Amino acid sequence: MPLPEHDQRRQSLLFDLTTAVAVLLSALPLVTWHPAVVAHAAVMAGALVWRRSRPVTVFVVVAALAGAQLLLPAPDFTLLPHDIAVLVAMYSVVKYADPPLAGVAAGVVCLVGPLLVPWKMNERWYLALVLMLSVVVVWLLAWSMRTRRLWVDSLEDRAATAERERDHLARIAVAEERARIARELHDMVAHSLSVMIVHADGATLALDKAPERAREALRTVADTGRGALVEMRHLVTVLRSNDGTEDARTSVTTTLDRARAAGLDVRADISGDPAALPAGVELAAFRIVQESVTNALKHAGAGASATLRLAYTPAGVEVDFLDDGAGSSGSQGDAGHGLIGMRERVALYGGSITAGPDPAGGWRVTASIPVES
Repeated sequence: MPLPEHDQRRQSLLFDLTTAVAVLLSALPLVTWHPAVVAHAAVMAGALVWRRSRPVTVFVVVAALAGAQLLLPAPDFTLLPHDIAVLVAMYSVVKYADPPLAGVAAGVVCLVGPLLVPWKMNERWYLALVLMLSVVVVWLLAWSMRTRRLWVDSLEDRAATAERERDHLARIAVAEERARIARELHDMVAHSLSVMIVHADGATLALDKAPERAREALRTVADTGRGALVEMRHLVTVLRSNDGTEDARTSVTTTLDRARAAGLDVRADISGDPAALPAGVELAAFRIVQESVTNALKHAGAGASATLRLAYTPAGVEVDFLDDGAGSSGSQGDAGHGLIGMRERVALYGGSITAGPDPAGGWRVTASIPVES
């Protein structure tokens, strides 16, 4: 798991400080005979602290100080241990600087430096060759690290883009599912209101001639209104659309029969009376069964079988659907928008749902939808 950005910056700064101290310490053995060497090393080493944020500036400073050594008369100043700071600065330019041409220029400058060494050190051409080879090796290493860094950055960008797209698609799926739920609830509430209006009109007509019938009609109006009010409490800030309304009254039995005809062997255990439940709860249970069956047909494979336990009680409805995954090439994974829709429906009524691989094999969906009292 990648470190947070502030931790990465802290580690990078600590590494650069350690590098600067190491370069400075390389000059300490020379302090006894020339303190100016330590001052020279201190400036070169100190500049390396900013090698990531200002690589070109750091390289210019370090290369200029290294080139100044050639102007000093004493031959002992031609090469010093802390001159390795030049390679570190060049490495930083190649890896971090934009455009890449800056890294090429830094490499050329570092190759020119060793050519001046034989002029100052009695024609030691072998030393110049060793230094030039070191420059080439470090430059190639830095270029490979730059390529890797850009590749990792591109992967992170793509991962971030994919995550944003996934979240966006999930939000769209949730909005679509909520709109569908709103349409279905609208149909049920509209039906309840129609029943209330009919019974209220009947009660008005029968109030004088048949008071008992009027009271019965008013009780029906009250019961119907309370049921509609419970359903309406679940509908918060959703938009209603009038296109493509599905037939919400398709029974669970019909769904299972269609699944069997498609090749899925489904064994069902249905208990209780769905008529005692609010229409919205009954519809939510049906949609969960429907989506579970559809998911099994898509992913469980040929020759698969499934079991369904559907229990209607006055307290709510319990759904337990399990397929054996026979013939499946792998895990079904997340059911995608279908699972999002099931979660939205269950959450609408304050219930709970779990979906995932079963320890014994296959895929299991369990849901509990309570009835609001």
